[in-house]
Amino acid sequence: MSDKLFYWVFQSHPDWILELQPDLVAAAGLAGDAAGAAGSAAGYRFSAPVLKEREYRLDGLFLPPPQRPQLPAVILEAQMAADPGFLRRLYAESGRWLQQASTIDHWRVVVICPNRRLNFGSPQAVAEFVRERVHWIELEPAATDPTAPPLLRALALLVQPEEQVPASSAALRQQLAGTDQSGALDDVIAAIVITRFNGRSLEELCAMGGITLEDFSQSVAYREIFGQGRQEGKQEGRQEGRLEGRLEGRQEGELEMALRLLRRRCGAISAEQEAGIRALSLERLEALAEALLDFNSPADLAAWLAAA
Repeated sequence: MSDKLFYWVFQSHPDWILELQPDLVAAAGLAGDAAGAAGSAAGYRFSAPVLKEREYRLDGLFLPPPQRPQLPAVILEAQMAADPGFLRRLYAESGRWLQQASTIDHWRVVVICPNRRLNFGSPQAVAEFVRERVHWIELEPAATDPTAPPLLRALALLVQPEEQVPASSAALRQQLAGTDQSGALDDVIAAIVITRFNGRSLEELCAMGGITLEDFSQSVAYREIFGQGRQEGKQEGRQEGRLEGRLEGRQEGELEMALRLLRRRCGAISAEQEAGIRALSLERLEALAEALLDFNSPADLAAWLAAA
């Protein structure tokens, strides 16, 4: 689920990569104190491409505009759990992408993780790659660092002890109140709370995020990314003690999320296609939600439905 979260965060605000990698502002030759403002001028475009042949998927890719060749392309990977094969896989994925990106000369890899102490495998075989190309963003240290960028402190809510999340959320919201970042990071906080505490009641989610019920229900994350139906269905299932209610709520949430994202990526959906999507099982809906990140036209959706 965290992959979808990071995709949504950076698809909405590709300029935020400069908040996590502030040296890129200088690389672009941009002036200004705010990384966000400089990021807009830098012109990065964000996507999550599938690399062909073995179907390697990058968690994210920031491509600079052609008129700024001095800016590096940025491969984003979010690795939230130990994985002894991670470093070798990261090396392979990066090399496969570089092979296909024939016009790219400058590039780096940014890894978002809880901390570097996790077992990501021995770096010996890929030591030069890790040393020269990989930039680490550690969430756990940022959770207690008041000087960390607001976005990084918000992302750190993913790994903070549960009992600390409400206070940290409220403090961050209070700090940003009235600023240009306030509304966007409110949505990020809501998205993180829904992602991490999926299955809790709506009241619990609001308390975790330090958000009122009205503000929470109006957030972009709640309405467009995760689906209001999912949370309402789960809450109804808990209150009535019915497993069926929870499953229906989850399926409705997946359905609404898939339809919203499909309309954004493919445009209008025919009545026949929508009927076919609504008839999919929960498992196939989840597969569609993953696959649609690569769709670029109605033909892609038609081909997927035909194969389903």
